[in-house]
Amino acid sequence: MLFILRFTNKPEKSALLPQLYPAHVEWLRQHESQVLVAGSIRTDAEAPPIGGLWIVEADSKADVEALFSTDPFWVNDLRQGYEILFWSKAFPDKKVPV
Repeated sequence: MLFILRFTNKPEKSALLPQLYPAHVEWLRQHESQVLVAGSIRTDAEAPPIGGLWIVEADSKADVEALFSTDPFWVNDLRQGYEILFWSKAFPDKKVPV
């Protein structure tokens, strides 16, 4: 199954972002078979990230939670909250580069 995972960051922890970013990216590389697409979300192109958005392939919401609970951004308390939604592609056979 495919899921959309939307995170919000703790604004008061934004100074941790540069410090934790290399470990976070390495973690994403190690889990790229499940985290198909990942990136930050911002209110403006030049604004600091307010959170992140992932497309995840997993068997259940519980598997998605177990996965992200080991991400350095989560472990180090940068994230404020999250939302997990089931996602159905409109064109399931279409492959696109992102």
